[in-house]
Amino acid sequence: MNLSTNYMGLSLKNPLVVSPSPLCQEIDSIRKMEDSGAAAVVLHSLFEEQITLESQELDRYLTQGTESYAESLSYFPDLGNYRIGPEEYLEHVRQAKDAVDIPIIGSLNGVSTGGWIEYAKAIEDAGAHALELNIYYIPTSVEMTSQQVEGMYTDLVRNVKKSIDIPVAVKLNPYFSSMPQMARQLDVAGADALVLFNRFYQPDLDLENLQVAPNLELSTSSELRLRLRWVAILFGHILADMAITGGVHTAEDALKAIMAGANVAMMTSALLVNGIEHLAKVQADMEQWMEKHKYESISQMRGSLSQRSIAEPAAFERANYMKVLGSYTPPV
Repeated sequence: MNLSTNYMGLSLKNPLVVSPSPLCQEIDSIRKMEDSGAAAVVLHSLFEEQITLESQELDRYLTQGTESYAESLSYFPDLGNYRIGPEEYLEHVRQAKDAVDIPIIGSLNGVSTGGWIEYAKAIEDAGAHALELNIYYIPTSVEMTSQQVEGMYTDLVRNVKKSIDIPVAVKLNPYFSSMPQMARQLDVAGADALVLFNRFYQPDLDLENLQVAPNLELSTSSELRLRLRWVAILFGHILADMAITGGVHTAEDALKAIMAGANVAMMTSALLVNGIEHLAKVQADMEQWMEKHKYESISQMRGSLSQRSIAEPAAFERANYMKVLGSYTPPV
């Protein structure tokens, strides 16, 4: 079976890519990912707040006024204790690049241009084969328009693209009023790939202590459907490659991602639950399924279940909504 694929101009031996997680913080784990079949690794993110902290701007902002409201310090993470800072991150990129033969993709997480331009270039200089921009932004102002939010994304991508020569992927959330138009705008801005979708981690409310509490739940295969729908709709309408992240746990999940139109399927939660070796099982199961169904290559199946390829394109639109509701039979 020919499992090779192309992602942002990178030739990959298969479509299985490890997405950012604590597992990517150890060089030995990255070696194990390569040995288990990973075609590329996206390193854990360097956060905009860490870059800002290095210049002392955030530190001054956080401590201002704490003489009167000392408890306000508890609202923010202690970024000084983050396991890896900007300079250490760049060294980690260098070590990962030297340790394995598969592509290493750096990751920047934030919302503003600021130090991103400088560190995008630094990550490139450290040897990263590509860069993923994880734009994690939740607009909360009633004064901010959708056009302003979209402009923030496109301006950031355009500015980063101008500063580096390696490919740039953009990790998106699904909450735009027109996802196809947003994808087209990022395409025009120069994005080499779109990663669908970022998972917004929703805080919980602690009733006993009357606090907002962090809450992290790993993904399940059920989360894949939202990603499949939008990749299938976008396939053939944008130039940028596409990656699915969130909900890829099995060979079937990965195959669905490719058939919807993705170039690669990214995994994190499945590896945290089952171990890095799970990659080998997913790849073996993919090969077995392809042989059984007489597929010779990944390129042969890519986009075969996209909206433009199936007999009923409306299945991805309102017609499917009505069909799903009409097919439900309540339990007796």
